[in-house]
Amino acid sequence: MKELLNKLKACQEAMEWAGDKSWQEIYNTCHRGDWLLWLFKRTNPDDLKLLTLAKGHCANTVRHLMKDERSLKAVDAAIAFGEGKISRDELDAAADAYVAYVAYAVSAAADDAAYAAYDAAGDGTYAAVGAAYAAAASAAANAAAAAKKENQQLTADICRKYLPIEVWNITK
Repeated sequence: MKELLNKLKACQEAMEWAGDKSWQEIYNTCHRGDWLLWLFKRTNPDDLKLLTLAKGHCANTVRHLMKDERSLKAVDAAIAFGEGKISRDELDAAADAYVAYVAYAVSAAADDAAYAAYDAAGDGTYAAVGAAYAAAASAAANAAAAAKKENQQLTADICRKYLPIEVWNITK
């Protein structure tokens, strides 16, 4: 299995975790859904529907954090495509709408950062609020790290549900 991961150019962290584990051990114990999705995409390049179904269900684990309807529709479209309920064109349309939203959000964030820099050079009001926010964000970082680890395990379990070992193009 080590040779396959090396050939596929897995990240160093995944390579170290996998070590000398067999494919069965990796599949059964992997604690990160993103690693399983990555591996499935590379070993089963023709299984777009299965991959998209698993990705949609993984994304659905953070649905409660999604604030924009386009994000929700993109997740729903991924699941529907994976279940054969919509076409690839409909999936692409949902993805395009989401990408347009993300581009807008990034632009707005850049504008906010520029304003903060301008204000910091002036009387510092915006910068002071930003510093308070940064302190609160730092306190929340520990909770976020724990939630991330929990979500990685949850998404790994989702991958095992929607991508059973029998459908993988891995023989070792």
